[in-house]
Amino acid sequence: MLKAGKLDSDLLQAIVIDKIQYKRPEVLTRAGIGEDCAVIDYGQYECVVSTDPITAAASDIGRLAIHISCNDIASNGIEPLGITLAVMLPVGTELSDVELIMEQAGAAAEKAGVEIVGGHTEVTPAVNQPVIVSTAFGRALSGASQSARDMKPGDYILMTKTAGLEGTGIIAGDFAQELNGVLTPDELEHAKSLLDDVSVVKEGVIAGRIGTCGMHDVTEGGILGAVWEMCHIAGLGCRVREASIPVDPVTLKIAARYGIDHLRLISSGCMLIMASPDKKDAIISAITEAGIAVSCIGQIVPAAEDLMLERSDGSGLQKIAPPAADELYKVVK
Repeated sequence: MLKAGKLDSDLLQAIVIDKIQYKRPEVLTRAGIGEDCAVIDYGQYECVVSTDPITAAASDIGRLAIHISCNDIASNGIEPLGITLAVMLPVGTELSDVELIMEQAGAAAEKAGVEIVGGHTEVTPAVNQPVIVSTAFGRALSGASQSARDMKPGDYILMTKTAGLEGTGIIAGDFAQELNGVLTPDELEHAKSLLDDVSVVKEGVIAGRIGTCGMHDVTEGGILGAVWEMCHIAGLGCRVREASIPVDPVTLKIAARYGIDHLRLISSGCMLIMASPDKKDAIISAITEAGIAVSCIGQIVPAAEDLMLERSDGSGLQKIAPPAADELYKVVK
């Protein structure tokens, strides 16, 4: 029986991606492990498109549905233009529930600068809580999209904001009562407020203008999963320093309460940016000037040196495993 969450990488490759046989010449970037977006050739322009579901959140599903797909478009260094929403609602849903979801989505779309251009809404016994699948679109001049295939040994791994950001906000919002004895009222409100920072459109566009060697919105599988996926695309290794990965104290408290690894916790709002040595400082400076926290957490190395995490407890190097089911599913069951 399959576990909740994303299929692990080997299974995804074998039973999903390998089943896609027909290829169109217009498709420049197609389905693959770790790929945030498809890129399609439209002559002078490229169409960049990404689809994602929101299934593990309840209280902020409308907002998250917008940001998760727009973030993927931004990982190519461009702005999202349009988005569609397929909204599936359980039997018993009230009109006020739908209104709240769309109020959240509308406000998030305005913040991201993207128009909701269509979709589908229905009440169905096929789901037992709201599920939204969003598809975002962006446009870039031909050749402007940025990919992890551009990574090289010596490139730096940059990360915006804090590890486990989205998972912290989801757990705080959906399990506030359970956390009353773990977090103070102020800490609980702060944890919930982290969902205000789940967009990476601003930093993605800023870094894209300077030029990167690939970016990746950190979603299921957390920071370490995202690093693994980018290195998998490029066929390279890495050295990541655990002590350099920023994490909010409330995330650590929540992780300790539920026995989960914050480095493997869904982290929309964090962008991984691969920066060449000659552009690293410019990217850090520009993102910092925009009021967004950014850290250098490691460096890309040849494939023979593997993917390794330098533990902060002094225990040495630990191999970074492929992403599996997100730590959030240990809490949201």
